[in-house]
Amino acid sequence: MTGRVHDNGPVTESRSVRTWLTDMDGVLVREEEPIPGAKEFIAALRENDVPFLVLTNNSIFTPRDLRVRLLRSSGIDVPEESIWTSALATAQFLDDQRPGGSAYVVGESGLTAAIHDVGYVMTDQDPDYVVLGETRTYSFEAITRAIRLIASGARFIATNPDPNGPSAQGMLPATGSVAALISTATGRQPYYIGKPNPLMMRSALNRLEAHSETTVMIGDRMDTDIISGLEAGMRTILVATGATERHQVENFPYRPTRMVESIADVVPFVSRMCLPEDS
Repeated sequence: MTGRVHDNGPVTESRSVRTWLTDMDGVLVREEEPIPGAKEFIAALRENDVPFLVLTNNSIFTPRDLRVRLLRSSGIDVPEESIWTSALATAQFLDDQRPGGSAYVVGESGLTAAIHDVGYVMTDQDPDYVVLGETRTYSFEAITRAIRLIASGARFIATNPDPNGPSAQGMLPATGSVAALISTATGRQPYYIGKPNPLMMRSALNRLEAHSETTVMIGDRMDTDIISGLEAGMRTILVATGATERHQVENFPYRPTRMVESIADVVPFVSRMCLPEDS
């Protein structure tokens, strides 16, 4: 890949690609329906024994849950260890910042399990952190408790800033919307861990023991996937099957390394671009 955006033509970047990161929604699936080429892309990575992670800002599900959901609904077989969620990134951040701490958690099993697994105590009594994640059942009582704890000095963390998310019935409020409510009440802004914070990309790279210069990030959103990949030092691919349409790219002050129609267009790159540099 060159430093310019190419819609077609050969890849001329001299640096090999040894590792791949990809967003899930809008790249591999659309409302749990597989996007053409997604199965083949994951299969090519696995067949070539290429390190990769599938990233998602969704903190509701554990990697095990997501693996089963992807396989059953979309037929895409992603190993559990190859899924990196904002919940896992958040738990790792907490463990790095304040090992063995405590948190009041508003979220589902994906978040609570991740925080529990790093040795945190979950409590509503003077916690070190209030951690907000996505849930389908936000309760007024839980939000009120979070507001009071933050007002009393607990540090405010949120898994991701996404204001809304899709469902079969239409748009749903997501973590960013509820975080805004809490911020309005407390005057305290959360620290967001998930995309577009490049911290999530860095934690994914560290998990794979990969280097940004030989890793590519694939996404469907300029304002989350592409900018966080860029800020983490990676080359980026924008697919046109999700949130950002081709004509909208020119509205941003930054650009992806390459734009393609879908993940199907990336499949040929896997074996070709993951060869050793001296081959």
